[in-house]
Amino acid sequence: MSAAPRFRSFLLAALLLWLPLTVLCQTPAAPKHEFRGVWINTIHQTRYAAMSKAEMQAYFNRLLDTLQQAGFNVVLFQVRPQSDAWYKSSYEPWSSFITGKSGRNPGWDPLSFMVEACHERGMDIHAWINPYRVRMTVKDEDFKDPFVRKHRQMMVRYGRSLWLDPGLPESRNHILKVVKEIVANYDIDGIHLDDYFYPYPVVGEQFPDEASFAKYAASQGFTRDQKADWRRDNVNRLVFSLHELIREEKPWVRFGISPFGIHRNQKQDPDGSQTNGLSNYDDLYADALLWMKEGWIDYCVPQLYWEIGHDRADYATLVDWWGAHRYRSALYIGQDVDRTMKASQLDAKLQLERANGNFQGNCYFPVYELEADNGHILSQLKQRWHRYPALVPADKADLDKTPEPVFALDVRQDYVLGAHLTWNRVKTSDASNIAAYYVIYRFYKGEDENLDDPAHIVGLSRDPLFVLPSHPYKGQWVYLVTSVNRLHRESAPERIVVRVK
Repeated sequence: MSAAPRFRSFLLAALLLWLPLTVLCQTPAAPKHEFRGVWINTIHQTRYAAMSKAEMQAYFNRLLDTLQQAGFNVVLFQVRPQSDAWYKSSYEPWSSFITGKSGRNPGWDPLSFMVEACHERGMDIHAWINPYRVRMTVKDEDFKDPFVRKHRQMMVRYGRSLWLDPGLPESRNHILKVVKEIVANYDIDGIHLDDYFYPYPVVGEQFPDEASFAKYAASQGFTRDQKADWRRDNVNRLVFSLHELIREEKPWVRFGISPFGIHRNQKQDPDGSQTNGLSNYDDLYADALLWMKEGWIDYCVPQLYWEIGHDRADYATLVDWWGAHRYRSALYIGQDVDRTMKASQLDAKLQLERANGNFQGNCYFPVYELEADNGHILSQLKQRWHRYPALVPADKADLDKTPEPVFALDVRQDYVLGAHLTWNRVKTSDASNIAAYYVIYRFYKGEDENLDDPAHIVGLSRDPLFVLPSHPYKGQWVYLVTSVNRLHRESAPERIVVRVK
């Protein structure tokens, strides 16, 4: 590998001095720490099965380049859309969305590729799984699938779909084995679950869990009229167990969930939101507030997919409601690209999010709308809201570790790289506190060296080297380098002055 790609520098910031005054006046305040996430959904994406290995890798590289250049820093990659795998699994078959056939080995590991590709670009990657879904649209031939036949006793059919029964301990144990394998075998930064717990209600049909309820509810302390509480308890047990498993396996791996955007309506609970829609708590049996109160999840991304002014689920109302119920977990907003584009509400929505003070970023669905720049939303994000780089916010307050500063910061010159910075890091055996990447700041000598201003971030690097960009002025420039650990906590800076002739 040549020196240039090995020591790739990324996310070069536009210089404040080069921008027109009219643009500066219109630009919203830029936070230094902001979750800028995007969901890459693979379920029902037939495009991938039509690609060869080389074509798919080239496509993912182009997609990630597009996202990185637009300022995104977190990718949520759907690796288990329906009890299948976009990675080498001991428990579930290769996904049909990779090759067109369930169980067919593609001859490579997409998750391993995506981890390396994201990290090379300075982006975190969270492995996104759907815990209970087996088949979104079940067909007769699915019942011949070896995985379905082997585990059929754990599954129930509901509407057009097939699900693992959340009331069965063996279903929970299976999911825990799947997640442990992913966390242990891949250098991911997070595990992510979306809004599918118990399935969305099918009109005129009851979820068929009478057998598991009869078998387990009484011994777990639930009476016949507490089925809803029992269902919520089943999901709570899974969430708590995942929290414990991830903390034990790799404490720096974040655990996040993106629940449906309405927790409860006021007609169901005086503390609910002034909305009138499906209830996350009552219809999907997912108690996101409990998970945040107990600290079982590191971050929560309620899917606030509606428009500002929506008659049953107003975005502004829900931003206020969730912001008032943040508790111990970090809070980000799930944004629907298509609905936001059609309502021309991107600026208004993000202004509400940043002004609230209880949120630290957004996550966008789906990636393919951004990729196509529909409604110019990607361009707007790149030019305005993501104009400067942002660091992923730190969480896991109980793991408050700060990495050691870099040392031996120096400026060097050679024929391959030109002028570049190098430094050393303090070695540690604590994997959660090792330097995951470095932040490089630049100031003209005499400027206030304010590290909270992201306009002065000129790059991030995963290697102890940074190629110096061009300088708009001659004179002395101050560079500061910090290290950031796997928990996204930043060290004190090391400083050097570079003279530009």
